[in-house]
Amino acid sequence: MRPRWQIDDEVRVIRNVRDDGTFPGADMGELLVRRGSTGLIRDIGTFLQDQIIYSVFFYTENRLVGCREEELIGLDEPWVPSRFEFREKVRSMAALKVGDAILVEANAPGEIIKVVRDHPSGPAYHVHFETLPGRVLLVPEPMLAPLQPGPSP
Repeated sequence: MRPRWQIDDEVRVIRNVRDDGTFPGADMGELLVRRGSTGLIRDIGTFLQDQIIYSVFFYTENRLVGCREEELIGLDEPWVPSRFEFREKVRSMAALKVGDAILVEANAPGEIIKVVRDHPSGPAYHVHFETLPGRVLLVPEPMLAPLQPGPSP
């Protein structure tokens, strides 16, 4: 197990990092670093002897946070920002169909299961729609909007 980066290398985090209960002064689940943020490797360690953990100082947040190797890319690697992220609630902008069969009606609520940044036409998402149980659709970013909370009773 060899580290991909060394101390003082600059990296970018590719997904939001939230407190897992180990960050002092933060609440469990609190956002620590937003995806796309850049930082400097300050230390390299391991967790359970099979995962490399990098202590990364994120400039904008003025925070030192532990990140797993798969959460980071090199600063010189291509980064495609996305509008949505894993577990975010969305709605379809239009009916989604395959051939003539409508699978999902317009404005149907769904949840992002995976962000596909390297899709040829730009960011796309694996989305599970409530009206299509057990199925996941690959949906381009322009076909989705944030799910607006419903009116209060």
